[in-house]
Amino acid sequence: MHVVDALSERAAWFRLLTPELQERVRRDTLITAYEAGAIVERKGERATAWIGVLSGLLKVSVGNSEGKIASMTGVPAGGWIGEGSLLKNEERKYDVVALRDCQVARLPAHSFNDLLDQSIAFNRYLLHQLNERVAQFIGKAEYNSLSTPDARVARCLAELFNPLLYPGKGLRLDITQEEIGYLARVSRQRANQALRQLENEGLLLIKYGGVQVLDLDGLKRYGDEYAA
Repeated sequence: MHVVDALSERAAWFRLLTPELQERVRRDTLITAYEAGAIVERKGERATAWIGVLSGLLKVSVGNSEGKIASMTGVPAGGWIGEGSLLKNEERKYDVVALRDCQVARLPAHSFNDLLDQSIAFNRYLLHQLNERVAQFIGKAEYNSLSTPDARVARCLAELFNPLLYPGKGLRLDITQEEIGYLARVSRQRANQALRQLENEGLLLIKYGGVQVLDLDGLKRYGDEYAA
């Protein structure tokens, strides 16, 4: 995929830039292919670039002091992550791994900082992204404590369709039941049961190799009665 085409399709912020800044981003962006299971970024390494998913699906996992995974987030195509580490010029606090074959874009830190200095539109976009990211993690802390696997699967799917973090996705996502189970931290078999239940309730349709969302708000609210 050509860099400009990839960024135009998978980077909503790119379309907000002036032609001069777009050209600079095009020149500086590096695109790398990763096979499923490959490590894209390691916890503890210095952040040197903003990370974008052009195709595939990444997982971002955060461990606790005991070395266990405390939370996990999926990042589908169109998602950009790692701005917090760049803004604070610090080490990554999480691992980023390809959950399936991926194409990943890297915008170097110096280019990222140039956009901050020269584009009001980019700053506004990034502010909205940061606010939404905070809301996402607060919501994740809530649904991780939900007692039902059905609710965890529903909220996990809703998270992957966030229009501010992953714009232009539409309401279909290519994702396997094994991947859903991994992100929702349930077995593949239990993920299958949850998807069937959500389909029976009219919230989604199970498609070959993915899901079609029918009621995104319903998925976002699913399980609220258990959290009350």
